[in-house]
Amino acid sequence: MANRIALLGCVAALALVGGCSGGPKTDAQGFVIDPDFEKNLQQKLLDAKPGAVIEIPAGKYALSRSLSLTANGVTVKGAGMDKTILSFARQTSGAEGMLVTGDDFTIQDLAFEDSKGDALKVNGVKNTVIRRVRAEWTGGGKTSNGAYGLYPVQVTNVLIEGAVVKGASDAGIYVGQSNNIIVRDNRAEGNVAGIEIENSNNADVYGNTATGNTGGILVFNMPNLPVPGSKTRVYKNTVVANNHANFGAKGSAVSSVPPGSGVIVNSNDEVEIFDNDVKDNKTANVIISSYYSTGFDTKAGIAAAYDPFPENIYVTGNRFSGGGDDPGGRFAPMKALGGGKLPDVLWDGFTNPKLKTPGICVQNGEAKLLNVDGPGKFAKARIDTSVDCAPATRLPEIKLPEAMTKDSGKPS
Repeated sequence: MANRIALLGCVAALALVGGCSGGPKTDAQGFVIDPDFEKNLQQKLLDAKPGAVIEIPAGKYALSRSLSLTANGVTVKGAGMDKTILSFARQTSGAEGMLVTGDDFTIQDLAFEDSKGDALKVNGVKNTVIRRVRAEWTGGGKTSNGAYGLYPVQVTNVLIEGAVVKGASDAGIYVGQSNNIIVRDNRAEGNVAGIEIENSNNADVYGNTATGNTGGILVFNMPNLPVPGSKTRVYKNTVVANNHANFGAKGSAVSSVPPGSGVIVNSNDEVEIFDNDVKDNKTANVIISSYYSTGFDTKAGIAAAYDPFPENIYVTGNRFSGGGDDPGGRFAPMKALGGGKLPDVLWDGFTNPKLKTPGICVQNGEAKLLNVDGPGKFAKARIDTSVDCAPATRLPEIKLPEAMTKDSGKPS
């Protein structure tokens, strides 16, 4: 009888505590009851010295303001992306969930949820590792969600691996104005852009799954930024059914991305798209476009050095299926050119008059390229059979410092 009473008491207490195994006490929303957690965590970040490892135990924690880290050589570790959860649903101040401005930074095995702005921003540093981190807006795709999930910008040497990103109103994983980048084995779902490499150089994007976004994987060059981008390899990814309605903020670059876009290259150079599985993206599996087709705000003009044209774009050896069956808008009448659906690859047809050839190559068996004749306002949209080519030499594999690629493994 005594054992039965104890068991009933334990069950009754589950709403208030983490269970009868001695877990932390939680409130009705499942948040750990620890009034000093946020203050103590921020103090650890402020006091951190090079080599410090800050461990955050399992639990769901409510934070009211942004976290920040300025020290070099710091590692932040949780117990797992579904076990250690930093929730900013109650956030009252700060522009992001966490801002990092220290070199040699590693973060792994935890989650950021419902930040008011970007979930994790790393700015102006070198050697950043983001491993098995989840960034999510739990209410689904909304314009009011933060713009970026995982957001390294102006970083030299970037590794993002094993992450999950959901619900970003701009890009789930965004690497901007950076150099020497690997984005691999991540899952991007339900964002406007799943993964975006923007104004960055020397990037390898592989082994990722992008599904349920507005656009799956984007390689963009924007005007009026100090760094132009080129040399990105997109390969061995699964890019499927990125048909989500676009919920990007009006006037933002991604607000121009048509729902149903698999891989998009805009105004970027030397991009190789190969050995991917791309299917069921209802506008097109691959889109190659110039600045002139984006609808971006041009009131400020563009920098004189900006190259608005995509050049040396190679789409080779991919596996395409489905897609192009419901493009909507201005592209819908062009389905007839592809026998009832748009071809797998769309190109807006804008070229630099100073160059003999733009270097657009598509070599994917039966896959075709539709030149929509943007300069002629689509009057001469046509299947272009002159682009059956491949690069003479491949871009080299990205190499990162060995210390960045060492993984101690998932926590038990």
